[in-house]
Amino acid sequence: MDKQELYLELVNIQGQGITIFLEGERSSPKDVSDLLCVQEDCSYMRDYVYEKGVLTELHFDKVQNR
Repeated sequence: MDKQELYLELVNIQGQGITIFLEGERSSPKDVSDLLCVQEDCSYMRDYVYEKGVLTELHFDKVQNR
């Protein structure tokens, strides 16, 4: 996925009232897409947080590569 696609996806997600987090901190679609598309030596995992069956948060956390 390229940077623009990721950014647009995250803008859409945020527009649905879903809060985006990067490494435990509230973040923006721009900050997340900028960081994820620059990183070459590490990966980020998505974690979807649901409350009563409704997606409320999307977390991006660094995964340690071995």
